[in-house]
Amino acid sequence: MNDNLIASLGDTLHTALRERRTIAPLTDSHPDISIDDAYRISLHLLRLRQAAGEKLIGKKIGVTSKPVQDMLNVHQPDFGFLTDAMHYPDGADIDIARAGLIQPRAEGEIAFMLKDDLHGPGITRDDVLAATAWVAPCFEIVDSRIHDWKIRIQDTVADNASCGVFVVGQRHTDPRSLDLAAVRMEMQRNDEPAGSGTGAAVQGHPAEAVAWLANTLGRFGIPFHKGELILSGALAPLVPVHAGDHFTLNIDGLGGCSVRFR
Repeated sequence: MNDNLIASLGDTLHTALRERRTIAPLTDSHPDISIDDAYRISLHLLRLRQAAGEKLIGKKIGVTSKPVQDMLNVHQPDFGFLTDAMHYPDGADIDIARAGLIQPRAEGEIAFMLKDDLHGPGITRDDVLAATAWVAPCFEIVDSRIHDWKIRIQDTVADNASCGVFVVGQRHTDPRSLDLAAVRMEMQRNDEPAGSGTGAAVQGHPAEAVAWLANTLGRFGIPFHKGELILSGALAPLVPVHAGDHFTLNIDGLGGCSVRFR
């Protein structure tokens, strides 16, 4: 795709984000779009958000577990960027409309805070663990600007990996102090069970997912930086979010996190 078309599609997604409306899948009108094209669209979308005053604070990987892949019919991970405007504190009461959310879904995962730079390719799970200051439980509220979540991998990559907002728990834990593949998450919506899973659901180990992302972005010349937050992917299937919902989660050895919506 030429630069003009990349910019045009990025503008369309940005307008949909600002106006809280959905659009047809990009792959409907451009079936030959590649993942590299989609990533360039995502970068254009990020630049528009930065021009509006948002600051880049991290990266995310999504669609890492089989239940989520089966739910969305997307069978490889996606990747995107986190800005300060997406970040809400633990226990936040989020206004769905003011947050710009359209068709949100909640997922529980593990967030990594980096203490060192990482620049792929060649990054391993052990490299990720050595470069991580702490991990914490996290809600990512995914959202899609694509109508009815009718996405292919190119659609979600272009749409910043279907990222909406995220909430990180207050307890910080050394990732080397426990087996992140074995930890178990239990999630509740309105005090009812809403999903469970272990760290192994995320490519066998959450740090493996982070290493994959470091290596994938490294191919585009994008490093991980010290002080960035990396979201490693859902441990259980996504749960639709509605006004009035209250979500909580707890991950063995990592503590809990909560969020409300109105």
